[in-house]
Parts: sequence; C-alpha cells; structure tokens
Amino acid sequence: MADLGTETAAVVDMSLDLNPAVNPTDTAMAYLQDEKAEGDVTNLNLGELDLTTDEFILDEVDIHIQANLEDDLVKEALKTGVDLRQYSKQVEAELQRIEQASIKDYIKESQNIASLHNQITACDSILERMEGMLSGFQSDLSSISSEIQSLQQQSVSMNVRLKNRQAVRSHLSQLVDELVVPGAMISTILDSPVTEQEFLEQLHELNNKINFAKELSFRETLACSDIQDIVDRLKLKAVSKIREFILQKIYAFRKPMTNYQIPQNTLLKYRFFYQFLLANERTVAKEIRDEYVDTMSKIYFSYFKSYSSRLLKVQYEEVADKDDLMGVEDTAKKGFFSKPSLKSRNTIFTLGQRGAILSPAELEGPILVPHTAQRGDCRYPYETLFRSQHFALLDNGCREFLFLCDFFMVTGNSALDLFNCIMGKTLGMFLKSMSTYVSDCYDSIAIFLCIHIILRFRAITAKRNIPALDKYWEAVLELLWPRFELILEMNIHSIRSTDPQRLGLLDTRPHYITRRYAEFSSAIVSINQTFPNERTNALLGQLQVEVENFVLKMAAEFPSRRDQLIFLINNYDMMLSVLMERAADDSKEVEGFQQLLLARTQEFIEEILSAPFGGMISFVKEAEALMEKGQLDKLKNDEVRITQLVRGFSSSWKQSVEAMSQEVMRSFTNFKNGTSIIQGALTQLIQYYHGFHKILNQPTFRALAVRSELINLHHLMVEVKKHKPNF
Repeated sequence: MADLGTETAAVVDMSLDLNPAVNPTDTAMAYLQDEKAEGDVTNLNLGELDLTTDEFILDEVDIHIQANLEDDLVKEALKTGVDLRQYSKQVEAELQRIEQASIKDYIKESQNIASLHNQITACDSILERMEGMLSGFQSDLSSISSEIQSLQQQSVSMNVRLKNRQAVRSHLSQLVDELVVPGAMISTILDSPVTEQEFLEQLHELNNKINFAKELSFRETLACSDIQDIVDRLKLKAVSKIREFILQKIYAFRKPMTNYQIPQNTLLKYRFFYQFLLANERTVAKEIRDEYVDTMSKIYFSYFKSYSSRLLKVQYEEVADKDDLMGVEDTAKKGFFSKPSLKSRNTIFTLGQRGAILSPAELEGPILVPHTAQRGDCRYPYETLFRSQHFALLDNGCREFLFLCDFFMVTGNSALDLFNCIMGKTLGMFLKSMSTYVSDCYDSIAIFLCIHIILRFRAITAKRNIPALDKYWEAVLELLWPRFELILEMNIHSIRSTDPQRLGLLDTRPHYITRRYAEFSSAIVSINQTFPNERTNALLGQLQVEVENFVLKMAAEFPSRRDQLIFLINNYDMMLSVLMERAADDSKEVEGFQQLLLARTQEFIEEILSAPFGGMISFVKEAEALMEKGQLDKLKNDEVRITQLVRGFSSSWKQSVEAMSQEVMRSFTNFKNGTSIIQGALTQLIQYYHGFHKILNQPTFRALAVRSELINLHHLMVEVKKHKPNF
C-alpha cells in the first residue's frame, strides 16, 4: 500500500514538472483529494477481496490492478518515472507554506473581521427589534381578522334582514297598490264613455281590484273593508254603463235594412265588457245574452223566410210531375231544329249545364238576388235556388258560430246549444219547407244535385272546423236520399212495366227511352264520382238491367234479325256515346255497353255478309272444320260448287260490297259507328276470302282449273280500300 502511495506521489511530481504553470497549492489540494479518493478506492477494492476464503480468485486481483493502471495520472507517472515519495514531501511543504501565509492574511485582516463582527451583532439587534415589531403586527392582524369575521357575520345578518324587509315591502306595496282606488279610475268609470280606450283600461284595473278584494275577503283581511264600498259602487256604475251600451248595439240589429255584421264587429272590439259582466254580475250577463239570442233568432228567421219565399218566385214554373218518368210514352211533338221546352220529358233526364252548380266557382259564388232576377225575368232550376239559400245559411251560420264562441266565451256543447237557440227556428223552417217541396218533387237530377251540394257544404264547414250545422246537414240528407231513391225506383218500375206495343211505330233508330236512360245515367254517374254512394250505384245497376231488357223486348218486335241487330246496335252505340261524354271510361256502365255493342256488331257483320257471300262463307267454315279433322277429301267431288263460288264472287263482289256499304250507312244514325261496321265487314270478308284461297291451295283441290280464276288477295285488298267510307 505504501508502495502504491509512493508511486502516486511520483506521478503527481512528474506531472508538476511537466506542467510548471500549475499552481502548487491547487496541485497539492488536488493531490490530497486524489490520494484520499484512491485510498478509498483501494480500500474498497481490497475490502471486497476476501483473502481468507476459498472463493478468492486471482483473476479478480488482476482485474483491479488493471483498472488502476488505466488511470491517466498513474499512466503518466509510470511513463515519466517520477518519484512519488519525493513529490509527496514537496506537496506537504507547500501546504505548510500556504498555511503560514493564510495565517498572516487572517492577522492582517483582523480589524476588518472585528468590524464585520460588530456589524453582524448590530444587524442581529435590529433584526430582533424587527422581529418584535412583526410579532406585534401579527397579533394586531389576528385581532383585525377576528373583527373582520365579526363584521362579516353582522353584514350577512343585516343583508338577510334587508331582503326580508324588501320582500315584505314588495308584498305590502302590491297589496297597497291593489287596495288603493286611484282618482283617475273613479273619474274615468263615472264620466268617460264606454267606447274610449281609457275606460276599457280602467275597467281592466277595476276588475283586477274586484278579484283582489274577493281574494282578501276570503283571508279575512281587515284592509279589505276600507275599499269594499267604493269598489262595489264603481262596479255597479260600470255594469250599468256596459249594459246600456251592449243593449243599444243589440237593438240596432232590429232596424230595417241593417247589416248586422257591423254592430257584431263593434261588440267584438269590446268583448271584455261581457267578460266583466259574466264575472261580476251574472244576472245582467244572462239578460244581455237572452236579449241577443231573442233578437238574432227573430232576425235570422225573418230574413231567411223572406229570402226563401222570394227565391221561389224565380223558379221554373214547369216542373216534373209523377207522370214524367223514364218509361212513360213521349207524346210531345217537336221538330228536328226546335228548341225543347222544359215540359219535354227528355230535359228532365238531361244534366246539361245544371252540373256546373257543383263547380267551386258557382258553389261558393255570390247568392242570388231575387228582385234583380225578377227584373231580368230570369228563371232558375230548384238546385240553383237551393244552393243560394244554403250558401247564405252556411255563410251566416259560420260567422254567427264564431261570434258566439268569441263574444260569449263558449265552447263545445255550450256553443252548439247557444247556436241552436238562435238558428234553431230558422233551421226548422228550412226543413219544413224542404220536406213540403221534396214530397211532391219528381226531378231526380235536382234532388241528386241538392244532395251533392249538401255534401260539399258539409265538407266546407268541416274544413273551417265549424260543427254547428252538422246535425242540420244530416237532417237534410235524410230528407233527400229517400226521395231520390224513391224516384229512381219509380223510373225502374216504369221501364219494367213498359209495353213495347204501346210505344207507336217501330223504328231502328235509337229509342227515346234509351236516350233518356243514357242522359240520366251519365248525369248521375258523373255527379256521383266525387262522393260515391253504393246505394246509388246499386240502383243504377238495376236501372241498367231494366233498360237492357227493354231494348231486347223492343228489338223482338222487329220481324227480321237484321232489323233487330240494327236497332240494338243503334241503341247501344247511342247510350255508350252519351255515357262516355261524362262518365269515366272504366265505369261499370261503359264497360257493359261496350261488350254488348261489340257482340251485336260482330253478329251484324256476319248477317250482312251472309246474303251476297253466304255460299263461300259456309264452304269455308265447312272446309276448315274438315281440315281440322283431316277429312278434306270429302269435298273433292264438289268441283261444280267450287266453280260456282269462284266465278260468282269474281263477277259480283264489287256490286255486293257497294250495296252493303250503302245499306250500312242508311241503317245507322252514327256515321262513325257505321264506318266502323263497314270496316269490320270488309276486314271479315278479306279474311273469309283468304281462307277460301288457303283451302283451294290444299292438295285436294290443286288440280281444279278454276283456281286460275281466283282474284289475287292483294288486288282484292286494294280494291276493297276504295270502298272504305271517308267522313
């Protein structure tokens, strides 16, 4: 270990020699620190080596030696060969010299050190006094904190008391304000007219004070008795003035030629008056309501009674009676260009322009003014008068119901009851007069139009959310529906009981009864599309069946089948044409007559072809039947018959087609229908002749010489087109 120290000193000494600029003192201090550190390291390293144990391994010693040799100073000392012991002595001497120098410095600076000591002592005394002062400040702050806490508690307490006093003040001030009756209110209620805005405002305030006084009286508040007398007197005065004002407005309704909507609008501006009466003087409120109900009930009854009676004066004088039924014989004489009179039964079953009454423009158009119509000598059907009368009822009824709900503050059943008190007498008069008219009415179209007018008016009131007239609409429909069904059943019975032999001369043109049916059915179907009714559809179905049976009975009166078919086709075509003008193409009536017309048309085509071309047609049908069975050879001996058919067709087909076309055009009143029949007949003829060609091309008949005389099919088609009518 000593050797190691000596080596270390030598290394340090060598380093000093190599570095003369290094301070010896610094070098000595560094050396001592390094020596100590190395000693520690050495002790540590040797301490970790247990030489007494069997586990000591020489390899570990080598490792530590190698680690020490790698130190930079050791490497430098070993490399230069410095004597570490000598170097150690030098360092020790240098340390002693430095120590002596340091002592001299301390002695030299002793005065300054003493002065510094005195200054530090003085600072300590000052700091001690400051500490005392700060301690005093701390105790003062502690007392101030407790005082602040006390003040904070006092502040919270005072704040709570303030809030409580403010709350009490608020309630008391509100109570005082509600209790105090200002002079402005007294003077306004007593002196101002009720129509002024100031009176209305003060009336609201008075109503609030009355309600507040009632509330206080329930609490037995003594202050209430101080104002009760003056509030009661003001209330009586206000009630008196309001009663007088409203009654004057109600009495104004009674003046002749008065537009009662104007005073109604005035009352609505002051609807609070009735609310005030209802809340504070129910007897007066009931008096006003009863007076209004009585007045308006009489006004509406008088107005509508007068209006209805004046409307009847502009109705058509000639109306349908019990003999104006669909199956009754038409004895009216009229020319082709003559204008049909109302009494003509055909007009009873024709809708014409009457259906326009259901259009929105006319349905909700202005009502008729009877005296204006009388001056213009105008006359109207019943449904027009009915529309005008009931639109006036709808308009006035809706307005009245809204007024009652708004002014008298009623809703639900109470509003309906009040409305019925006013309009009940008028509605009863309507139902009575309508029942009288309907019981003797045989104009089914007028009744049906009235039904649909009511259905549309009911939809309008439902859209406006006015239920007041719902029961009346139902009552009217209960009057009209049975009558319409009765008239329809009477017409069905009249057609069923018609005797064709009593209807005069036979004519293949459309019969007037079928025309009546067509016009009537198209009218009912077109009207019924918007609001379908199954009962109506069922009755129309019965009527259609009876008309079809009637047409068949009439056709049976003709001696020849051709005339029967012409009659049937003319009538079916006419009914179909009329129906398609108004009814939908897919309606049951249109589809039914289309099928009937198609069947009879096909039969008629076969009938008119059978006369000139019957031999060829029967041969074709016979041969086609045998071809299907494979027995065509049975006809190979009919060469003479085939020759006659070929030559006969070639020589006469043009004349036959011409005659057929002329006959068809004479037989059918509808040119379009006649053209369609001719086209169908010529098409059928070409098909038969094509079949004739096909049969003669069979092996059985190929040897016949007459085949060369057959007309070319294309040539025949070209020639046939020349006979196609053009209109």
